[in-house]
Amino acid sequence: MNSKLPPDSPRDPSDNRRFLMRYASLGTQLLVAIGLGVFAGIKLDQWLRTSPLLACALPLLVLSGIFYKLMKETKSRKDENE
Repeated sequence: MNSKLPPDSPRDPSDNRRFLMRYASLGTQLLVAIGLGVFAGIKLDQWLRTSPLLACALPLLVLSGIFYKLMKETKSRKDENE
């Protein structure tokens, strides 16, 4: 019996590795963007003397932007697969 899977099979190990790298990079982008939002918010709060306002607002804006980008990307990939 031949145990090799065809390259277009959903259980292809290289395909799994590609998905893993894609989602790992998305997670890294999310963490870095939120970290930068918090850092920029803290610095702007110190400069403008508005205690925790921007340190809370900027990461939420970044998070909403990332979710918008993620939804847009996944929708376009879904349309390509159909």
